Amino acid sequence: MSATQTSDGRMTSSTNAPRVIRVHPGDNVAVVVRQGGLADGDRIEGGIVLCQPVPQGHKVALVALSEGDAVIRYGEVIGTAAVGIPQGGHVNETNLHMPTPPALEDLPLATRPAPETPPLEGYTFEGFRNADGSVGTKNVLGITTSVQCVAGTVDHVVQRIKRELLPRFPNVDDVVGLNHSYGCGVAINAPAAVVPIRTLKNLARNPNFGNEVMVIGLGCEKLQPSTLVDDRPVKLYENTAAADPEANVLSLQDESFEGFGEMIEGIMAMAERHLERLDRRRRETCPASELVVGMQCGGSDAFSGLTANPAVGFATDLIVRAGGSVMFSEVTEVRDAIHLLTPRAVDPEVGQALIDQMAWYDDYLSQGQADRSANTSPGNKKGGLSNIVEKALGSVIKSGDSSIVDVIGPGERVRRRGLTFAATPASDFICGTLQAAAGMNLQVFTTGRGTPYNLPMTPVIKVASNSTLGQRWHDLIDLDAGRIATGDATIEEMGWELFHLILDVASGRRRVAADRLGLYNDLVLFNPAPVT
Repeated sequence: MSATQTSDGRMTSSTNAPRVIRVHPGDNVAVVVRQGGLADGDRIEGGIVLCQPVPQGHKVALVALSEGDAVIRYGEVIGTAAVGIPQGGHVNETNLHMPTPPALEDLPLATRPAPETPPLEGYTFEGFRNADGSVGTKNVLGITTSVQCVAGTVDHVVQRIKRELLPRFPNVDDVVGLNHSYGCGVAINAPAAVVPIRTLKNLARNPNFGNEVMVIGLGCEKLQPSTLVDDRPVKLYENTAAADPEANVLSLQDESFEGFGEMIEGIMAMAERHLERLDRRRRETCPASELVVGMQCGGSDAFSGLTANPAVGFATDLIVRAGGSVMFSEVTEVRDAIHLLTPRAVDPEVGQALIDQMAWYDDYLSQGQADRSANTSPGNKKGGLSNIVEKALGSVIKSGDSSIVDVIGPGERVRRRGLTFAATPASDFICGTLQAAAGMNLQVFTTGRGTPYNLPMTPVIKVASNSTLGQRWHDLIDLDAGRIATGDATIEEMGWELFHLILDVASGRRRVAADRLGLYNDLVLFNPAPVT
């Protein structure tokens, strides 16, 4: 039994569990669905008999391929055969040559309007409204740092706040230290330094922090603490103003402090005032248009582009139809599919901005003597992804069919409602940090290999691309999209299920698995500037 999907990943027939899935009618490879894979001698569609074992998630040749023949998946060339591959043979990274990336010159710009769909009305979630108009899905006290030197101090004080203060403020969800490795020993005035600096500034503005910001600095660092709040009133902590409710910046080298104990007490006093204000916040009904959702994938496999990412793409279109905002990212996982995206730009300027971000990253990789092929990991290949081309074609499906209304650089904030490309590296932790800085109040993360990844300030819904992972990691995965591959659900059904899950998590009615387990990753800044 086999099933076929359209080129954007929509299933066209799926009544029983298929043994293989061919994405597009023009494909000459199919992906093995059966858990445990297929064996030498197994028969698939068209009477094709496998001439060697093919693991689950890996590709089987539907026709005999001669050396140099194009290998086609998603209706796109993902490589050329490095050697002859027999019909029923195993197609993988060892017998494929990777094609050159699409040229950035003469790409079509804004030539494909989004499908006409009616607005999606009446959907709401229970969120925390902020004075700046944004809406949070959590109510968190964030303590950011201006330099790595104070990270240990912030870790120490966060534990004390959680132990001694937080129980008195039941409406505050958590206290989070925003530690990082930037701030000193860096070329602070280099042009590329704008990336980490604006990332830190915008992280403190994430809607889940409720416009409350505390900055802890050392005092002598290049990135002065006040810089991180320079578009808001700055109130420096002083020994004579320990009870000042507006104090939001404290430097440990302040001469009024006598020893480490006084430094900590100063931070505790400042935190108490912020917690008092945060504790007065209450959830209220907000339209789904206030959602700002980041879409990301990590630990991808060959199912990612068949199940999880198409379901996410369907949910993306639902959020956009509801007036909300969605980001997709990961430049190296977009670069080889850029020719599919520039036609979807809302206008030529947005299309050109997409090209500019691709060109900037090409140059960045070149300076580091690397190229886009460095992206694909051993886990990706074990999961059936042969190269970055195949990975990118499956990755961009997360963006759905909506028009791309804006492009933002790393560390910038979302500016428009609708679908935005937020240019970030593909590293899970850096991408998550940059999407948080861009203002997301919730993230959806698809995975085929599995990861306990989570962010401390933003709920992360994890979607499994295959049911083997979904069942094995039953207490770490929030949604099993592998049911699409087995024929137990359609992409549309999974997309709607994810959309409703997003509303429930944003409302606090459901906690994501990693939050229940208390698993959180450190933030990681993207710093393309020199280090001195």
